[in-house]
Amino acid sequence: MKTMIYALISFDDQNSSPDIQNIKGINGGNLEIISTEKIGAVVCKTDNTDFAVDKIKAIEFAYVIESLSILFNLLPVRFGSIMESTEAIAGMLERNKTQILHNLLNVNNKSEFGIKVMCDTVALKAELNSKSKPDLSSEETPESENTPSVFRSYVEKKLKEHRIEEMILTYADEVISEITITLESLNTSFKFKKMVSEKTLIDAIFLIDKQLKKDLIQTVTNLQNKYPALSFILTGPWPPYNFVELNLK
Repeated sequence: MKTMIYALISFDDQNSSPDIQNIKGINGGNLEIISTEKIGAVVCKTDNTDFAVDKIKAIEFAYVIESLSILFNLLPVRFGSIMESTEAIAGMLERNKTQILHNLLNVNNKSEFGIKVMCDTVALKAELNSKSKPDLSSEETPESENTPSVFRSYVEKKLKEHRIEEMILTYADEVISEITITLESLNTSFKFKKMVSEKTLIDAIFLIDKQLKKDLIQTVTNLQNKYPALSFILTGPWPPYNFVELNLK
């Protein structure tokens, strides 16, 4: 029987680590801790190694990690991480101790949150377009004076669309800058993606001290009031899935 890893954890005293008997693994399996000095792995025996497309099991796995995050400072492990034996896992912990400790220190007493900034893209384009009111007659276009008016209209239309797209990206950068300045004041780590979809202007994830949750909620409220045309959706807290940088050997 092989062993599935749920999370890598840290603790100061191995003899007084939290009780995990009330948390069950996938299929109700018993969890156990394989430990070395200062770090450990929460694992569970399994006779099934084919989890690649099992979404239900993936959700169960995430629930176990969320339950463990209440008890431990931890690094979530990718779903389906399986090793041959507890001895192999102990060896992995020893080989990667420095790297694991560094990551655990980075996420200590912190939670991951997400902010999605949604917008009505059609309405936003119309608003930005009305504010800009560009003079297309002054634009340099590739056609000559003899260019048919149909082609001229087409080129002008495309130039206008391109300009509005650039304005939306600039607008997104302005909002990101506003969020960044605010999050920096809360001493957070963060990552941004912009124009993720037609309706998602910004998709951000960040790591913040757990005790600053109320400050974060107030920050998002202030941003929503400043940008009423946008919808700010805050999610979390989550275990730090997106802020773990491990290259295990």
